[in-house]
Amino acid sequence: MLSGFYQAFAPTSFTLLGLWLIVVQTRHAEWRTNVPQRRRAYAITLQFALPGLMSLLALVDAASQDEWRVSFAAVAIVGAAGLAAIARFGRVSTRMSGVVTAATFAAAAVYVVIAVVAIRPTLVSDLGLSLSALRCEAILLSILVFLAVNLAWLLMFEDAPE
Repeated sequence: MLSGFYQAFAPTSFTLLGLWLIVVQTRHAEWRTNVPQRRRAYAITLQFALPGLMSLLALVDAASQDEWRVSFAAVAIVGAAGLAAIARFGRVSTRMSGVVTAATFAAAAVYVVIAVVAIRPTLVSDLGLSLSALRCEAILLSILVFLAVNLAWLLMFEDAPE
């Protein structure tokens, strides 16, 4: 059943990435001269691309726990570090900047949880949850994409910063 989830989730993530790139293209003239705004747009790109990448890597060898654990941990660490840096240095003064920064930090935190679960999958059962670690990762990836869709919406309609 999880293979089916990841088989559907990977193309969904990359489709959303493609739609986001169309938005970036339409706002390119406004955003290209503003480094923090470009960083924020890149944060959304990461939030669509990295879950898609993790989903593809989960399918390489669905029977190998080591393969998904290493790939999820590595990609999640990169995602957490990248989003935290973008949230810290990508601040712009706009009406929604606080919400966008908080949501980006929240996404970075979700990546940290993904990495922790990948490194120590028994943590899920230790917390009393009746989920497999890979199923927990699927839920966390879904939350990441949900955050990304909402951030994309906010940025798409946000006024261009001065």
